[in-house]
Amino acid sequence: MNKSEIAALDQNDPLRSHRDKFELPEDIIYLDGNSLGALPKGVADRLSDVVTQEWGKSLIKSWNVHDWYPQPGRVGDKIAKLIGAEQGSVVSADSTSVNLYKLLTAAVRLNEDLNPGRRVILSDTGNFPNDLYVIQGLVDLLGDDYEMRLVAPEEIAHALTEDVAAAVITQVDYRTGRRHDMADLTARAKDRGIKVIWDLCHSAGAFPVDLAGSGAEFAVGCSYKYLNGGPGAPAYLYVTPDLQESIRPPLSGWMGHTSPFDFDLDYKPAKGIARNLCGTPSVLGMHALETALEVWEDVDLQLVREKSQRMIELFAGLVDELCPDGGFSRVTTFPEESRGSQISLGHPDGYAIMQALIDRGVIGDFRAPNILRFGMTPLYVSYSEIYQAVEILADIMATGSWDQPKYHARSAVT
Repeated sequence: MNKSEIAALDQNDPLRSHRDKFELPEDIIYLDGNSLGALPKGVADRLSDVVTQEWGKSLIKSWNVHDWYPQPGRVGDKIAKLIGAEQGSVVSADSTSVNLYKLLTAAVRLNEDLNPGRRVILSDTGNFPNDLYVIQGLVDLLGDDYEMRLVAPEEIAHALTEDVAAAVITQVDYRTGRRHDMADLTARAKDRGIKVIWDLCHSAGAFPVDLAGSGAEFAVGCSYKYLNGGPGAPAYLYVTPDLQESIRPPLSGWMGHTSPFDFDLDYKPAKGIARNLCGTPSVLGMHALETALEVWEDVDLQLVREKSQRMIELFAGLVDELCPDGGFSRVTTFPEESRGSQISLGHPDGYAIMQALIDRGVIGDFRAPNILRFGMTPLYVSYSEIYQAVEILADIMATGSWDQPKYHARSAVT
């Protein structure tokens, strides 16, 4: 595909106008929105207003007069629209790690009542290690012969056996971009009485997610990647309405109490999804996220999906054409229906190559041991930028400019 054809793609892009909703630095091609989303316009002004006017002048009255208190549920309902969840089934709170601990513990407890004797928590080797750490910690706490069982991603369907109490499945593999079939795996798990907690960190905002339609019971996710909520933005969790009154939250904090301001000495869980709240919400982070979510109010996620897949195909084809002798292997090899919104390449010197790209204004990221990741975020990345990015990659490889000591020096964050 030549430059004029790519320019025509940009000209006819139905998502083209959404780029103006973001603060984007000049001379930067940002292909790392799958790790940290770009800053939406309006967020900085909103935070300034919350700090100077609401916190600064209304002080503690702001919990009431500026509606701080109901914000976790209000933000949760906005996220619900993006992940195919019922209203009143999502709450924004805490981090993905904390929310995973909450729901995994609740699911295991629930299965102890429904299917006593099951002691296996299942996941796959493509899962983000953080999720595995949470599982390990819970297994250590539970003792009593509980175990974490890991299988290869392609084996997860067959590993949903009747000794499994719960499974933690990340829908999109953070390294390879491989996408699990949520509806199929959820149905298999339900047939065997297994509770699945879906991790949507690389799904929400990347393509249409259908939690309710897939029959999913639990899900968690972050909001700082494709949802653009900002670094460390509040995460979210989902519980199907059918189970909201059945689960027992392991972190029984006061915000999840049925009447927090009665200051009752005995914990009584709130009705519905609110029982999964714990401590006081991060008001500043919540406001940044709520403002960022306004970007999605008129976005068709199917169009987002279609553009991301065209960009992946364009990127892959250009690498083959412009970097034939670069030594790259294709990590993201899956068909369209089985991949998320990123493309990953393998190279023995992937870290240094990525640092050289970043130095030239193309920002992706590196994942050990050898993976260069490039995120496709259709709201603010153009087809022309994909072409430019691969041109720069080709130049770096042709000139060998990546092979300098400064690019091999490892930073704390890769």
